[in-house]
Amino acid sequence: MNILLVRVSSLGDVLHNLPIVADIRRHFPDANIDWVVEEGYVSLVRLHPQVRNIIPFALRRWRKRLGDRAVRAEIRQFFGTLRQVEYDYVFDTQGLLKTGIIMGAARIVRGGQKVGLANGSEGSGYEGISRIFHSKSIPLDPRTHAVARGRLVVAAALGYQVDTPADFGLPEVSPHEPKPAWMPAEPYAVYFHGTARDAKKWAPANWIALGQALAPMPILLPWGSPKEQAEAETLAAGLPNARVLPRLSMADAVLLARHAALAVGVDTGLTHIAAAFSRPVVEIYCDSPRWKTEGNWSPKIINLGDQGAPPSAAEVIAAAQRLLPAQ
Repeated sequence: MNILLVRVSSLGDVLHNLPIVADIRRHFPDANIDWVVEEGYVSLVRLHPQVRNIIPFALRRWRKRLGDRAVRAEIRQFFGTLRQVEYDYVFDTQGLLKTGIIMGAARIVRGGQKVGLANGSEGSGYEGISRIFHSKSIPLDPRTHAVARGRLVVAAALGYQVDTPADFGLPEVSPHEPKPAWMPAEPYAVYFHGTARDAKKWAPANWIALGQALAPMPILLPWGSPKEQAEAETLAAGLPNARVLPRLSMADAVLLARHAALAVGVDTGLTHIAAAFSRPVVEIYCDSPRWKTEGNWSPKIINLGDQGAPPSAAEVIAAAQRLLPAQ
């Protein structure tokens, strides 16, 4: 059986789709699973050994230069690659017009199905027009967790129950893996402090209080934009044990999360990646609903705060200290 998953973005959403692969292979061990994903997240999906082919989608880059001949050739090549295989099932678990168009362009065998969401979750960017590309639309409770959402859609179409914890299929950390020059040899904590929406951020004074409580453990501060770099430098100035990292590729950012002895982060993709690797993680919710994305598959994950109710520094310090002795 050939199956295509269409989940192109964003980082956290792509991550939350990964358990679908293990679910399918548990019930259909011989299934071939391909995936269409935004090119920036290919390195994440590639970590899953049971994904056969990854088809990169580059809309974020293409739309800036649609008039270029080279870009139009890339788009034609994308759709040509997409249509090389006839699929038994195509699943769009994102529910947007752009993912619906990808689903619509994919080829299916006679009797094959194109399956997607009949509705979005609360606060999602779901676009109902995407249903015109479906042969079957699966309704879900509007308060379904982000990880469960895709799992339930696929299970309903393939005829099995979701009755096991989420298995992200990500490789275990090996102490013998080579490490990049920016990664310390000793155990470190990482702050995933940056996020596009300011309301989701935790107060700088709280990050500094946490770092002081964790000292002398090294604290690594990644960043993804000039604004986040400035914020990281401000935090580092208040902490003798903090290091501002160079700008990291997506693959290196995943490596950073994967090797952390402790990750503390707001509701953002890299925090969820650390949780998917079952690292000790404190997830901080300030202005987003915790029910949507909280890590609920490992005792090493502690979720604090909720929409409009950020946790205190003391709460996060206590949670971090509970997690660290287990290392």
